[in-house]
Amino acid sequence: MLQPSTLKFLKSLKLNNNKGWFDEHRDTYLAAKEDFENMVQQLIDGMARQDATLAGLQLKDCVFRIYKDVRFSKDKTPYKINMAASFQAGGKKSPLAGYYFHLEPGGNSFAGGGLWMPPAPALKKLRQEIDYNFEEFEHIISNKEFIKHFGKVEGDALKTAPQGYQPDNPAIAYLKLKSLIVTHPVTDEACIQPAMVREILKTFALMQPFLQFINRSMD
Repeated sequence: MLQPSTLKFLKSLKLNNNKGWFDEHRDTYLAAKEDFENMVQQLIDGMARQDATLAGLQLKDCVFRIYKDVRFSKDKTPYKINMAASFQAGGKKSPLAGYYFHLEPGGNSFAGGGLWMPPAPALKKLRQEIDYNFEEFEHIISNKEFIKHFGKVEGDALKTAPQGYQPDNPAIAYLKLKSLIVTHPVTDEACIQPAMVREILKTFALMQPFLQFINRSMD
């Protein structure tokens, strides 16, 4: 679970996203950072037992910095208004699909995972895997618990069929996707409950076959 003070800090940061305020409240930020990292470490420990590919992951491999890179952004506010961590073999910079937790108060927190905007060669392999094994893929994403928890697989999509595939391909809705992502909302209240880590681990376990299918295409 997280402390209410961590969510309170992020709410305040959203209203005061500037270096002066941040420097004045650095101690509060460091406490929130430590609280979030403690929770992430619990997730790492739990995930290592659920998914052998994550053995050996460390905090630095998973947690994202709160500082924004604003060089190419129209939004010049210096800090992210969320805290986040990604869990996959090789760490957050790995090209593999992985699990993800996003903490952003105000109803914007979620647990999810998948593959976000992979480079063209990886996306080509994934499309081929879905095309060749669509029955298996459909079985995974049509599981009742999967649908109940995540709804549908999402991602930005091409307007037309990708090169090499016909519009009437049974898997065309997924072949058009440029990312394959699933998410499950986490309320602010759930974030501060003792069962938080356990519930996120359950969410991650439900998406494991989905991620395994995606990562198999990268072999």
